[in-house]
Amino acid sequence: MAGKPKLHYTKGRGKMESIRWLLAAAGVEFEEEFIETKEDLEKLRNDGVLLFQQVPMVEIDGMRMVQTRAILSYIAAKYNLYGKDLKERAWIDMYVEGTTDLMGMIMYLPFQPADTKEKNLALIIERATTRYFPVYEKALKDHGQDYLVGNKLSWADIHLLEAILMAEECKPDILSAFPLLQAFKGRISNIPTIKKFLQPGSQRKPPTDDKFVAVVRKIFNI
Repeated sequence: MAGKPKLHYTKGRGKMESIRWLLAAAGVEFEEEFIETKEDLEKLRNDGVLLFQQVPMVEIDGMRMVQTRAILSYIAAKYNLYGKDLKERAWIDMYVEGTTDLMGMIMYLPFQPADTKEKNLALIIERATTRYFPVYEKALKDHGQDYLVGNKLSWADIHLLEAILMAEECKPDILSAFPLLQAFKGRISNIPTIKKFLQPGSQRKPPTDDKFVAVVRKIFNI
């Protein structure tokens, strides 16, 4: 299992996308083995390589890691994106959990019944603009630095940029009231490794569409 990390997941964003983002931002090349059928998932389960019979699963450093949060924490710590001490790590964790909550709402939107989508989209926009984005805008204003924690690129910054771009797919002008976040988006997007990941042809996955929803429902029997 030496060499590049290998990611086992469906050919879409889901819970793996933040892992792709973090590896790419760290400048780490990775391989992907896509689960395209129910049988592919069953094979992984039957082979005993999924600790809780769930994906995402990442083969890295001789481990078969599962549980999204555990995988992300490991990558962040390994590539020096997790703060310099416990307090910085605590702030990174808080910011990441906040963006994860927002991204979770966006991630599940395409899987919801058509008659509730409009209401849930409005809720996402409301939460983004009144609960989540004001926190990051204030943090950047209060310390006047380029990054959220410790004036150094961390997992929190990478996660926030991913969340911003997802939110903009819901409402393109969602950052209109947040000038510091607009500037933050520009800065972080231009970090060379991230800029490369944002280019067409990278391993970044497109927004979830109805076709992909149908595939996921079939694979996971939902």
